[in-house]
Amino acid sequence: MSITLVSIYPTLLGTYGDGGNVMALQHRARLHGLEVDVVQVDPGDPVPEAADLYVLGGGEDSAQTAAASALRADGALKRAADNGAAVLAICAGYQLLGEYFPDSTSTPTPGLEILDIRTDRLPKRAVGELAATAKDPLDQILTGYENHAGATHLGPDATALGVVRSGIGNGDGSEGATAGHVIGTYLHGPCLARNPQIADLLLGWAAGTRLTFIEEPEVTQLREERLRTVLG
Repeated sequence: MSITLVSIYPTLLGTYGDGGNVMALQHRARLHGLEVDVVQVDPGDPVPEAADLYVLGGGEDSAQTAAASALRADGALKRAADNGAAVLAICAGYQLLGEYFPDSTSTPTPGLEILDIRTDRLPKRAVGELAATAKDPLDQILTGYENHAGATHLGPDATALGVVRSGIGNGDGSEGATAGHVIGTYLHGPCLARNPQIADLLLGWAAGTRLTFIEEPEVTQLREERLRTVLG
């Protein structure tokens, strides 16, 4: 089976190694016998509406604002998400999926309204390792690092991805948000290299099936080392 994966604006939204999430998805897909056709969408290009999986990374304020404006005008990502496509959005990409987020002057900027979230400013920037206990169906401790100034508030139609064990996350003790087949999170690292269960969940959504998790010893060692460092 072949999955079409769209990497959205990696030149704008690709800081802190977030481009590695596409590589992690390709790797995990091969383990499961799935083929992945990667489509890179650069600023000015139309976003394919009929893909199975979309990935957005982090970026600075100006890049985030430019990306949000272009994606609102294009409209395809929201239509795809509304039709059940899987979406992973990291940090700035996570914030712009909501109703609004702050620009470089802290002025609220319209988002895509894919997730029922709103973002304003934290009292102090969140920088460092982040660990959170994920909720069903992941049921694991998520690990990554965060570098953001956003306080993200979830509405009734969004569910937190996890509960913070160490770090800041959304700013209220929760981390990330999910609804339907959409996941937003502050986890860099890249996220899917450090949390392959999320990669398998996304691939399963994209393929329309539940994948059995395949453990990789080197990834388990990385996770254990990070969790020992962060949680003791």
